[in-house]
Amino acid sequence: MTACRRTNKIFAKPRHCLTLTPRHGQASESLRDAPHCHIRNSGLLKSHSRSNRGLLSFAAILVATLACLFVSPSDAAADGPRNERLRQRLESGVLRWGGDAEGGAPFQFFDPGTQALIGFEVELVDGIIAELRRQLNLPELKAEYVQYKWVSLPQGLEKKDFDLIVSGLEITAENRAAMIFSRPYYIYSQQLTVRADETTIRSVEDCKDRPIATLSGSAANRFLTKMGATRISAFEGQIEPYQELALSRVDAVLLDLPIAVYNAGSDKRFKFVGDRVGSGFYGIGLRPDDGDLAAALDEALGEMMRSGRIREIYSKWQLWNVDQFELASADRPAEAAGLRNKTDEPQSGGAAVATQNWTFRAYAPLLLESAGVTVLLSCLSMAVAMAIGLIVAVCRLYGPAPVRLLALVYVEFFRGTPLLLLLTFLYFGWAHVPYIGVDLSAWEAAVIGFGLNYAAFEAEIYRSSIMAVPRGQWEAAQALGMTEVTAFRRVIFPQAFRTALGPMTNDFVAMFKDTSLVSVIAIVELTQRYQILARSSLKFVEIGALTAALYLAMSVPLGHLARYLEDRWSVGHK
Repeated sequence: MTACRRTNKIFAKPRHCLTLTPRHGQASESLRDAPHCHIRNSGLLKSHSRSNRGLLSFAAILVATLACLFVSPSDAAADGPRNERLRQRLESGVLRWGGDAEGGAPFQFFDPGTQALIGFEVELVDGIIAELRRQLNLPELKAEYVQYKWVSLPQGLEKKDFDLIVSGLEITAENRAAMIFSRPYYIYSQQLTVRADETTIRSVEDCKDRPIATLSGSAANRFLTKMGATRISAFEGQIEPYQELALSRVDAVLLDLPIAVYNAGSDKRFKFVGDRVGSGFYGIGLRPDDGDLAAALDEALGEMMRSGRIREIYSKWQLWNVDQFELASADRPAEAAGLRNKTDEPQSGGAAVATQNWTFRAYAPLLLESAGVTVLLSCLSMAVAMAIGLIVAVCRLYGPAPVRLLALVYVEFFRGTPLLLLLTFLYFGWAHVPYIGVDLSAWEAAVIGFGLNYAAFEAEIYRSSIMAVPRGQWEAAQALGMTEVTAFRRVIFPQAFRTALGPMTNDFVAMFKDTSLVSVIAIVELTQRYQILARSSLKFVEIGALTAALYLAMSVPLGHLARYLEDRWSVGHK
């Protein structure tokens, strides 16, 4: 006789709680993993009530029943090997999760009032952390958010920059090949959005030969491609498609329902049409060796579903729908788990409210902070570039033939390869180089990458400036008894540096702008901050104007300083 069976509709395997065999009447399998079981009596006790075997069976059932009633999941497994391993794994007290707040509403984005990270996934993580504290008896455990470019999240997980990916990550065969997943926490589908005055489009099929916008690399993009749509406009951000729709550059937008609800649900310029299509699952991504943590997350999510916390979060963000009933456990029906209980009305708002809340006081401090990151990164990188560039230039001019050849190869290699490729390799690939690879931090990779790349350009500037110094200067220095090294240091290089100052300043200004590339390795500089804030607030013009002003404030004084030094060091200056 099977006492109980705990199942999960989605991806989870059944767990046998307690089995009584009709022949022997003995309990089998551990109760540790099945505290929610219940007992069904098929008459076995009645047929053996007068025998010792019957008494033993009754005692076993009584013990099992008491265990099911009074032992909670966390208590039953509190001292288990898995939880002990997890306590050691999380002894730092921090569980880091990666996401992308750049246009990340309603998943994760920055609140304009408190400048804190908010979103339905942020609240989901908070709930999971609360459950893990209880499961593992780690009251100090907390979550730490790591900003990452969405397309680079799998690489960041592999590099151990964070422990989890919680960023609308789809459970697909491709993603499963690179990581393991928790049980699904949201069932998404694609929602078609058109302008409010549109009357000819009633379904996605009507857009097969019409211009339609979506998010690059998303499930919606794959759906449209598979459908055979011929005029797809794929954008890097989720805000741009709706901007294109409002400007009548496209006829429709197809994106995940959470994105559509937040950006278009309360906007009178748009309306939803047709049935939802292309459903799938969001899950939490983990490294393949984190099976213990994945199991703990499954239990935490399951408890949040049973308690109704999942419904409460999704209703707040207007994301609850009938599809989410499937998230409930098979042995805990949705009605019993509180998932279908009526809650408060969803909070109104969305993109329109966010636009009003993002005032100058809210976004200006964030931009100033990121401008400081840009200045620091540029100064450190330029110092490295100037030092390496001077060495390479001297080697090209005065070194022996092999050294001159190596210097030439260096210059041509770094001038001919994209800086973005170099940054990506140093951060994600260098650690995997056999025997010589080193795991670089994001700042180390950025400074080294910019330094190596710009050094190639600085070397050519120095070389041409040194060659521009008249030969007579060398002869005059030698006539005064100077050695070649002394002549170079005291006569040749000061004159060459004055000539090189102008081109060097141009490179320094260019570096301020090129630092935007470091967003691919998880450094939030000025341009990246602008993109995050602009897509969160829709204030592209206001925030863009302040960002441009900050760039000008960094570069214009530098140009004035260079011209002052050129005049100061010019021949005949008094």
